Amino acid sequence: MKNFDILAIFILFFLTSCNSGSTKSDTKSMVKTQKSYTFSLAQWSLHREIETGKLDPFDFPRAAKELGFEAVEWVSHLYEKEIDILGLDAVVERWKAETEKYGIANVLIMVDGAGDLSTSNPTERDKAIEMHKKYVDAAAYLGCHSIRINTFGTYNVDQWITNTEDSLKKLGTYAASKNINVLAENHGWYSSDPRVLIPVIEKVNLDNVGTLADFGNWCIKRVQLEDWGECAEEYPDKYEGFKRLMTKAKAVSAKAYEFDEYGNETSLDFQRFVQIIKDSGYDNYISIEYEHERLNERDGIKKTKALLEKSINQLK
Repeated sequence: MKNFDILAIFILFFLTSCNSGSTKSDTKSMVKTQKSYTFSLAQWSLHREIETGKLDPFDFPRAAKELGFEAVEWVSHLYEKEIDILGLDAVVERWKAETEKYGIANVLIMVDGAGDLSTSNPTERDKAIEMHKKYVDAAAYLGCHSIRINTFGTYNVDQWITNTEDSLKKLGTYAASKNINVLAENHGWYSSDPRVLIPVIEKVNLDNVGTLADFGNWCIKRVQLEDWGECAEEYPDKYEGFKRLMTKAKAVSAKAYEFDEYGNETSLDFQRFVQIIKDSGYDNYISIEYEHERLNERDGIKKTKALLEKSINQLK
């Protein structure tokens, strides 16, 4: 064999080896991409700082930036006083200005105190729908993808289904014209029972009406028949329930309460939740929401984020 032929074979072998190595590297990159998620910070994680006056609620984007976040989720409840004094439009202008100042993306608005969308009183229900439309407009102005709504209402399940379906259909239709999603969170009573909530969303049958799936909030009945308070009954299997919620999820909240010495949540298996998220094909923001008093809120946020990252890195 001539020297020229030997050289040609060697070059061909070398190029083939390089291409093979590049393919392996690309495969690794693809796997890494599949396991990566973008995090946002739920404002409720800092509610104690805000409620005690330690943190001005309008400084939330700055605090989020300091904690390493590039996106935020607003909680209207934390601005009740400001909305009463300044008006919703002025508050939303401040939100926009502050997020632009710190280069923060707006993900969604968690709407509280805007009326009961599941009440059996049709006049009050229509009033609540109109109030929520204002937040739909605000979300569109801010560049959010969704608003999160509450569905408490009556304790009669048949009435709740009828009332909630009516509200979600009307509000969802309006929100679709603004390219905004309307998301029901598992936030207590029937909203925390996917056996009841998911069929309602399916019957509404609008692409922009879905769920905000929360790791926590599985109380389906309270002792005193109130929206909040001591829980009398929880959904029987939170992981099965979460899997149901993920079938309609357009947002996810990684909630944490307490941690053990190894940094694991003591009542919620983050690894199981994250695996369900991956298996569902969900690829949007996952919000960090620390909700307990044992830790300083910022330390709790950091621990929640660290646990979520560890769980994602261990995905199958």
